[in-house]
Amino acid sequence: MDIKFMIGLCPVLLKGAVMTMELTCLSMLFGMTIGLGLALARISRSPFFSKPASLYIWWMRGTPLLMQLFLIYYGLPQAGMTLDPFPAAVIGMTLNASAYIAEIFRGGILSIDKGQTEAARSLGMTYMQSMRWVIFPQTLPRIIPPLGNEAVARLKDSSLVSTIAMVDLMRSAQQMIATTFRPLEVYFAAGILYLVLTTAFTVLFGTWERRLAERSVIHARPAVRLKTWFMGLAGMRESQ
Repeated sequence: MDIKFMIGLCPVLLKGAVMTMELTCLSMLFGMTIGLGLALARISRSPFFSKPASLYIWWMRGTPLLMQLFLIYYGLPQAGMTLDPFPAAVIGMTLNASAYIAEIFRGGILSIDKGQTEAARSLGMTYMQSMRWVIFPQTLPRIIPPLGNEAVARLKDSSLVSTIAMVDLMRSAQQMIATTFRPLEVYFAAGILYLVLTTAFTVLFGTWERRLAERSVIHARPAVRLKTWFMGLAGMRESQ
């Protein structure tokens, strides 16, 4: 392999890598937002919320991401809605990621002992208040490892957007091969960049997990907030 040739590929491949990072970060950000809502709907006692959420998750997890991208980019124009490659890629990856992230959130929430929710409700907290101040702070440290794995999977799966004319890292490599006819060096250089990006995500989420563990979030914060809430509630009752 020609090392100098591979170094010369860096400017073009780095531009594609930036686009890959944008797609990954946006899909994770929007996916976590939608996924949290889906998780709460999935664990709801009301079938009006739980059934549609379960159906959505079943569909998105049971069909290939590539097919979903094709449906959005090639299928929607038949219904009169045409999207550029970038928004189509973001929407497709976000919808797919939200289903997996929803299950991560649901597993984390259900891993917390039900007695803590009952204790919070007995102190006068609403359902959302108990989630916000008691359940979520304990859930977060538990779901960071699977969220990190999901981010790495999103990063690698982003290579599929090259099939809808999105110029990401993989598409940039394909374009370079079409002009240089040297697939060995180009794909190897692209693989190194993917490895660097996935390692960065692994280190980032690992650091985040360690910092939360050092601060003892999983035990300290819910206890402090429950105590603060109880003292405030007791003060209100005494004033009445």
